[in-house]
Amino acid sequence: MGPDGTVDHAHHRHVLPATPAPGFVEFDAIAMAEAALGTARQSLAGAGRVDAVGIANQRASTIVWDPSTGEPVGPGIGWQDLRTVGTCLMLQAEGFRLAPNASATKVAALLDLCDYRRERDLRFGTVDTWIAWNLSEGQVHVTDATNAAVTGLVRTDGSWDTSILDALRIPERMLPTIVDSSGPCGRATALPGSPPITGIAGDQQASLIGQGCTRPGLAKITFGTGAMLDVCVESQPSFYPRGEGGCFPIVAWRRDGTLTWGIEAIMLSAGTSVEWLRDDLKIIDQASESERLAAGCHDSGGVFFVPAMLGLGTPAWDFGARGTLLGLTRGSGRAEIARAVLEGVAHRGADLVDAAQTDAGRPMESLRVDGGMTANAVFVQALANACNRPVEVSPVLEATTLGAAYLAGMAIGVWADEEEVARAWKPRATVEPDRRLDRDRWKDAVERARGWIPELSTLSF
Repeated sequence: MGPDGTVDHAHHRHVLPATPAPGFVEFDAIAMAEAALGTARQSLAGAGRVDAVGIANQRASTIVWDPSTGEPVGPGIGWQDLRTVGTCLMLQAEGFRLAPNASATKVAALLDLCDYRRERDLRFGTVDTWIAWNLSEGQVHVTDATNAAVTGLVRTDGSWDTSILDALRIPERMLPTIVDSSGPCGRATALPGSPPITGIAGDQQASLIGQGCTRPGLAKITFGTGAMLDVCVESQPSFYPRGEGGCFPIVAWRRDGTLTWGIEAIMLSAGTSVEWLRDDLKIIDQASESERLAAGCHDSGGVFFVPAMLGLGTPAWDFGARGTLLGLTRGSGRAEIARAVLEGVAHRGADLVDAAQTDAGRPMESLRVDGGMTANAVFVQALANACNRPVEVSPVLEATTLGAAYLAGMAIGVWADEEEVARAWKPRATVEPDRRLDRDRWKDAVERARGWIPELSTLSF
């Protein structure tokens, strides 16, 4: 990436997770490290020398490894993994409120399998830590403040919480050093030229920065398999773990030892809803066909779809809600169902905006978006209509890469500060609302989707 914010060379390799049992999500950490190093070397072969390296990563996914061999002691456990739900519920009785998607109970689960007595010399890290370790050939064991904050293992001041470590029997010696998101932390000796590693952030925070949302009130949503809205705020939020609107506080980034805060809202099913059209209903052959099919009708004909295959996140946080298709008639065809799915995800996006405005205490005049679904023009228009505000589309589908580069570049003076990053934002397109979607009818549809599995609806993390 150059100083003007344009991407010169981009390479991708897929490392897909496995689901060996219901609720389990695992990945091959060795394959992930090899893919990261391989793409980095491929980019360097095309671009030549670089001044610094930035890392953006899936947050809370957990690896434990032996530092003497560099080998993981078990599978990497993905953030979506639910094997530790029981542990989280038991800890609530002891006064600890941990979510199963955080790293804390995943670390304990891996230790229980390979080192129950906690006698071995092992290392823990989220994906950023693991990649930095491999880039530095075992010399750097760090995580940045954005990733540390979602492990479930830190205090609000950003330091490791020994009370939770003791409750889960996690030795503090395993933990990485918490560093700035923008700043030098070692060298990538595994790459030609051994460039410094100067930027690290979790994927959502990196996307926030990559879309220039470095001023309070600027917000983005990343639409992948799920979707997450993040917004920068002036100071540390007063609520924990969630606010009135259903959002939770995040560390947006840390620079020169100073934390910048944000809030986050989550949609559990976004792109997975389009995958459902393709893989299960077989209404389309490729995800991209949903745009053409939905464009074949002006509206959904009164059909509403609530994307709650995995429950509802912000604002309801109802894990017992389930996907719902309402308003079907004999006139409802493939096009109407495809449009209802895209509009349902758009309505959920508007729900996130409403929630974030409540918890941030300020309006959002516009919205920036990235992720695979933003290549779908029908969806982006529906999002603008549901939110009733302009939607600015990222110049690259995955703005996480831009954010990692901005953080790395600020550390070496390519960009002076966050304000210069904000000024660099150039959307690929700005989509204005062209009609209103029926938000009242949508809220009625959501109520019908809620509480379908009552025992899950009562869970709260």
